[in-house]
Amino acid sequence: MTDPNGTSQANGADKSLTETALHGAKQLSKETTDILEPPTLPPLSTVTRNLHNQITAFLAEDHDPSSLLYRVQQQTRISLDVIRESLTRYPIHELSISYNGGKDCLVLLLLFLASLHRHCASTSPSCSSSIASNQSHSSNSPPSHPTYIPAIYAQPKHPFPSVEQFVTQSSQAYHLKLTRHSTDPPHSTIRSTFAEYLSSNPQVRAIFVGTRRTDPHGSKLTHFDRTDHGWPDFMRIHPIIDWHYVEIWAFIKHLGIDYCPLYDQGYTSLGGTNDTHPNPKLKVEGTVENGGLNNHVVTYKPAYELIEDEEERLGRD
Repeated sequence: MTDPNGTSQANGADKSLTETALHGAKQLSKETTDILEPPTLPPLSTVTRNLHNQITAFLAEDHDPSSLLYRVQQQTRISLDVIRESLTRYPIHELSISYNGGKDCLVLLLLFLASLHRHCASTSPSCSSSIASNQSHSSNSPPSHPTYIPAIYAQPKHPFPSVEQFVTQSSQAYHLKLTRHSTDPPHSTIRSTFAEYLSSNPQVRAIFVGTRRTDPHGSKLTHFDRTDHGWPDFMRIHPIIDWHYVEIWAFIKHLGIDYCPLYDQGYTSLGGTNDTHPNPKLKVEGTVENGGLNNHVVTYKPAYELIEDEEERLGRD
């Protein structure tokens, strides 16, 4: 579906933030768990301020109550409230985010960063001293804003190169200190990955997760869920749990956010190269004439043209 309400209409000055940041990261992309040093990219304080302004402007737009973008505005407000509650429950240094470059965790990350701007403005300097960036500052003069966000990437055994490139670029652009843990069930699972991450980062008590209601094991989740028995103990925070597939894409397209290019090739849910394929619901068959012969050609529409939540994972084994 190409919804007229889902086209990009972001404000020019604020929209350019993500494009500029990602462009800068593309020029210096490399596998690393550390963010780039300024002045290569805008500092995190600039990123959060611009995202805050961009999303605030979006929420101020006038949309018909029956429109897709009106629903996205409502979902955005709910998610921002959940994130604000998280920031009152936990100091920032006890928070982390699960990030794999996918569309859902990308939306979650942007909402978290936008919330961080207002939170740090209202709580500084207590906000600023809570992330390890203060290692470069004396305890008597903490920075006015954290300089990076701790994040965990549970990497599939056979990752797509384009996903890896986007994860690296976007992590740099959004100032994530990303820890990669390769999964290889049954030897290394999502559960053991988080256990290892928390063992190395014992200060983390809660992790933002981009799970949605229609994802596997997502049907009974709430905004705040402590891990089940047998898992390492931490609070899972699900600010976008009730977003629908089309709402995720409307947010991304309307705000002009850069996303992983695999989505433009018909992939709607990203995993590894061994278990992820273009979604058959987006398949387009046709013929192309070549030298007097008609050759059968198969292409795929982009991910944002899919409509139904239940069809999102049809490209996954």
